[in-house]
Amino acid sequence: MKAAVVTRKGTTPVYAPFDEPAPLAGHTLVDVSASALSHVTRSRASGTHYSSSGAFPVGRRQDGSPVYFFAPTAPFGGLAERTLVPDRHCVALPEALAPHVAAALAIPGMSSWAALKQRARFIAGETVLINGATGTSGSLAVQIAKHLGAAKVIATGRHRPTLSALHALGCRQRDLARGGRTRVGRRVRGAFLQGR
Repeated sequence: MKAAVVTRKGTTPVYAPFDEPAPLAGHTLVDVSASALSHVTRSRASGTHYSSSGAFPVGRRQDGSPVYFFAPTAPFGGLAERTLVPDRHCVALPEALAPHVAAALAIPGMSSWAALKQRARFIAGETVLINGATGTSGSLAVQIAKHLGAAKVIATGRHRPTLSALHALGCRQRDLARGGRTRVGRRVRGAFLQGR
């Protein structure tokens, strides 16, 4: 098979032949459909990231069912035709979700979820302020906060059509920039404290 092969830490990956993974108990053989090339993936490949190697890819099990997977078993990775993944690192995907979309959503979706659950220690019923909600991560954060049980989600952002779309998803929005930059801080604080 072919893969993006890293031969030494700090070197550029090379598209080259690589040994096929063999079946292993407790693992899934995955035919890779798409992988996201993120800053994290590039840092992992160069050896400068603190975590182990791997990408955030999407593929199909041997039975043809689509999966998102992470942390393949070394020396295999997500930038290959086929890889070996611990069963617990595979998440079933709906057939209708395109592989490239699933791979692209994983990083902003995971970062939004981690910000809410790990960093902010969000609890269902709370009010959440998503600053920068009109970007990919922010838009996903709004939907994830609602899914996790936020009583209210307040969105800020600069792209009015996206704010309108988020409002349709049940998000409250405010024009906090009205009146210039000097008032924005007071308006954000006031709106958040009042739960609007």
